[in-house]
Amino acid sequence: MNNKESIRKEMKETLSRLTKPLYEDYSYSIASRLYEDEDWKQAKVIGITISKKPEVDTYQIIKRAWEIGKQVVVPKCYPKEKKLSFRTITDFSQLETVYYGLLEPIEAVTKEVSADRIDLLLVPGLAYTREGYRLGFGGGYYDRYLLNYSGKTLSLAFVDQLVPEFLVESHDIPVSKIITNDEVIKIR
Repeated sequence: MNNKESIRKEMKETLSRLTKPLYEDYSYSIASRLYEDEDWKQAKVIGITISKKPEVDTYQIIKRAWEIGKQVVVPKCYPKEKKLSFRTITDFSQLETVYYGLLEPIEAVTKEVSADRIDLLLVPGLAYTREGYRLGFGGGYYDRYLLNYSGKTLSLAFVDQLVPEFLVESHDIPVSKIITNDEVIKIR
């Protein structure tokens, strides 16, 4: 059983080798599969991260959500408390660069939305098992958030991000579905 840090390191290396044309093509395929998904179609409020390469591109997904009248909420991290909140954005100018070059909502121009109002949460990660467990970037923010979230969850991943297994801990909560450039994996 591989340890989480070595999987994170390997996955970052694997993803860094993804050429721009493949990255764009795979991201487009994943987004197209998402738009056909019932959970996406039914959700009025979508929780989604602002992607940073090499994560699956979420900009096109956010634009599509706005075009079809969905409310888009994106995470704001509070590093001292190690917690997340989600805030509504209606355009990309409502974002600011924070630590590690991540984009987050500007608190002064966005409103917080409680977990019970989010219909579908797109949960980011670096590596995934076919059982829906995800290996995040190491902060544990989403694991803590998911404890009090009861809506639908799914993850978007390049097929290269699927791994046979990793050590699953008691606090790990699997997502219900993983959409890759090759398939939709329904977990439960």
